[in-house]
Amino acid sequence: MDRLGMKKKVAAALAVAVGAGGIVAYAFWTGSGSGSGSATTTTPLALTVTQTGAAVTGLYPGGPAKNLSGTFDNPSAGPTYISAVTASVTATSAGGCSPSDFVISGTATVNADIPVGNGVGSWSGLQVSMTDTASNQDACKSATITITYAAA
Repeated sequence: MDRLGMKKKVAAALAVAVGAGGIVAYAFWTGSGSGSGSATTTTPLALTVTQTGAAVTGLYPGGPAKNLSGTFDNPSAGPTYISAVTASVTATSAGGCSPSDFVISGTATVNADIPVGNGVGSWSGLQVSMTDTASNQDACKSATITITYAAA
């Protein structure tokens, strides 16, 4: 058979295979196996709760409450979820003036992921006021109070 005839037969065989749906046969092995791996989680670093805004001034016995608000400094490798911020008056600068002469009220619900960085996220909803104890509170005149914040 000549070359041209052979090429025609190969072309015809190919056309029949394609016309028949391009049937291709293959084989494979099945198997199974097992293995293991590991991963390590990180422990987030402690956030710093920061009070921002105007200085809180003008507190007096029985006077109006002053708003507290702020942001966070998050030094962790990733966002940290915070549900709320709480606060308490933990010290005063004047002898005879007690943290119990002051009260923190309100709720600072956050319920958010705080991104990495300084001055990020926000909280508000807390207030500080001076209680009226019905006794002499002159020791608290010109006192500075320390407010300690906690994030949960």
